[in-house]
Amino acid sequence: MTAVLTPYRVEAFNTAQASENKIHDDAVARRFGFGGGLVPGVDVYAYMAHQPVVRWGRAWLERGASECRFQKPVYDGDIATVTASETAEGLDLRVDSHGELCATGCASLPNNVAPPTELFAEPPPPPGHRPPASEETLAVGTQLGIRPLPITRDLVEQCISDLRETEPLYLREGLAHPVIIARTGNWALNHNVVLGPWMHVGSKLQHLAAARIGDELSARARITANYEHKGHRFVDVDVQVLVDKRIPVARIAHTAIWLPRQLAGA
Repeated sequence: MTAVLTPYRVEAFNTAQASENKIHDDAVARRFGFGGGLVPGVDVYAYMAHQPVVRWGRAWLERGASECRFQKPVYDGDIATVTASETAEGLDLRVDSHGELCATGCASLPNNVAPPTELFAEPPPPPGHRPPASEETLAVGTQLGIRPLPITRDLVEQCISDLRETEPLYLREGLAHPVIIARTGNWALNHNVVLGPWMHVGSKLQHLAAARIGDELSARARITANYEHKGHRFVDVDVQVLVDKRIPVARIAHTAIWLPRQLAGA
């Protein structure tokens, strides 16, 4: 038997309309067959993260696990409905919008989570002049870092406003919203190479400690796979998320289409 929590509804907002990634631009996205610019996958994940925080509170930000996979886009201004069904393992999650299933996932709260026994080697800083994304620049084994990010109260407040987040825990307890952690997967890519229109398609995340306002976020990442599937070129990135350059707060397995099939033959 499963128990269904009260659905969470949020008006989606495309935070990346002006970003370098033009898959979030209405005109470009329509040329790829979409109805408009895509709301970033990490933001859809952030909508999904609302329910685990309601269910487990701060503990989920300290040691919770989650997985998300994006099937269909969520569009700016549409209502995204997050449904959470409680199971023996935790929560099964889904996002529905404009009459379609857009994302699926799950969340859990392990009793004990051991931090990584060894950090990846410290990567070189992101280059001042980024090379184009390619088989060579995204080769398996490539080490990637991000530009360090101070987690300020203003940043958290902006995230909460953009996400229409109703959970008061973040500002009350001075904690980073999980969207900030999830974005490191994207930054590991776009801080290091120049991408064309590209899409985040899924992630697995394990929190190891709560990141707080006042911390500085960094990452040590490496490419674990670069492959073709159905004409798209995919990349998998393993990301250790750190505060103060040495304290692990999360581990992310991040998957993206770095070269859509519409461009692969260009």
